[in-house]
Amino acid sequence: MISVYRSDGTGLKHADNRVGVYQFKLTSEDHVRADVGEEVTLPCHLSPDTSAVATTIRWFKGTECIYLYQNGQVTERSGYEGRVSLITQELERGNVSLRLRDCRGSDRGDYICQVIHGEQKEEAAVGLWVGGGKCSITPVMFLNT
Repeated sequence: MISVYRSDGTGLKHADNRVGVYQFKLTSEDHVRADVGEEVTLPCHLSPDTSAVATTIRWFKGTECIYLYQNGQVTERSGYEGRVSLITQELERGNVSLRLRDCRGSDRGDYICQVIHGEQKEEAAVGLWVGGGKCSITPVMFLNT
């Protein structure tokens, strides 16, 4: 149960302890960066830190839902199977960040984290920049004289 405080106009605040009262916002970062082949976490947190276990969590890349967490069940979109996950032990603390393994160039783009609880739906966006990886190619030029 969450206590929400309301003012009665006298300057006093009163706790409203109704079951199901659940107000939150989502916070994230503008963008994160990873190299090809690396693991990256797309950050997203409930504020205030509140359990997200009983929420519906969706992660979108563009308009396509790539990850769904609902009632403890997970659905992953084709192409992301085995590469995406939530940090489930952190859900209790409001951490709904998405872990993406084995980054690919095609993973570059904008992601939306959506959390739904009852009638409330909040979204936060984070961009992913994917670099070329850790190997580099040095051009070599041979001159014939």
